[in-house]
Amino acid sequence: MEPFHILVVEDDPDINRLLCKIVADAGYDCRPAYSGSEALLLAEKYSYDLILLDLMLPGLSGEELIAKLRSGKTMPIIVLSAKAGTEARVNVLKLGADDFIPKPFENIEVLARMEAQLRRYKKFSDVTAVGALQWGDLVLDRDSVQVTAGGTEVTLTAREFEILALLMERPKKVFTREQIYVQVWGEEYMGDDNTVNVHISNLRSKLNKASGKDHIKTVWGIGFKMMEEA
Repeated sequence: MEPFHILVVEDDPDINRLLCKIVADAGYDCRPAYSGSEALLLAEKYSYDLILLDLMLPGLSGEELIAKLRSGKTMPIIVLSAKAGTEARVNVLKLGADDFIPKPFENIEVLARMEAQLRRYKKFSDVTAVGALQWGDLVLDRDSVQVTAGGTEVTLTAREFEILALLMERPKKVFTREQIYVQVWGEEYMGDDNTVNVHISNLRSKLNKASGKDHIKTVWGIGFKMMEEA
């Protein structure tokens, strides 16, 4: 079986080497990049299963790189940054990052979060369920892993796709943030609403931009469900 390919984007040579060692010791293929510009060129030329990304980079910043990658790529992006505040974390999640690890980091945590993301990405990439889900002008095709809204194709991250699939499978059910987090992230819910809220916000924005409609309803104090006539 071919190993996962990981791109490590970090301008500090010592930290880059350490991250590549964590990746290689786990049996994955690692390619280092030392600037945002170099990383963008590599991501356009080669296919990667996951990116470990610093934010403060020469050339393109980490935030700029996320925005450019998310215009058409769905691989998980884990940010590792000394910008450890809530605002920084929420900002990169809004841009399309999948996880955030503050520096200094523990090697074992980096590996655990990488493996969790890769499991979900493999599940997303190897979708085997037959058929499509439809609700109003929304169509989610499991076979091709594509979503259209009002006839316009919408590019979603793996996690956004999973959230939308969950809601569309039972469109009249109200899902709590905890239920969404446990189902999509596959981890115990720790009571942090920001992560779910940001991903729902990103998903709503993309669907609205494509069709000019709101598709996901907030049920205040409970959670989220599909609009009755999306």
